Amino acid sequence: MEMLKQFNLARTSLLTYIEDLNEVLADKQSKYFDQTIRWHIGNVLVMTEKFLFVSKDTQQLPKEYAELFSGDVSVSDWKIEPPTLEQLHADLVHQQNRVNEFSELFWKSDVKFKVPNGSVETHGDLLIMLAHREAETIGKLKLMKQILETE
Repeated sequence: MEMLKQFNLARTSLLTYIEDLNEVLADKQSKYFDQTIRWHIGNVLVMTEKFLFVSKDTQQLPKEYAELFSGDVSVSDWKIEPPTLEQLHADLVHQQNRVNEFSELFWKSDVKFKVPNGSVETHGDLLIMLAHREAETIGKLKLMKQILETE
């Protein structure tokens, strides 16, 4: 299925990118960006979990991740220690495996909520949107890294 190929390409690119990062750079704050590289990586993880694993029974991320990486949370609000890059990498791999276990029937089934931006009707459409968002995030992270390394 094409949407799984698209998702896996974006996720594998993100995983490869993370392998070249270090903890210091991941948390370096820039005057040009509201969030850090670590926040963006965690946000990809949280958003994919939130949209694809809607049931509390199927969600497998630590509850603290929502406190750290939700869209309405800023790094300056953090009261707890964020996970390491190594942990985020492992969580992304685990989530990718879980996404790939969904049946073809799941991808053809309708989503039960309205998604802003575009026409998302099925879970397959939703996966395409999430893969696109993940690819956009990788581009942003590359730009952030370039700028952070020059500051």
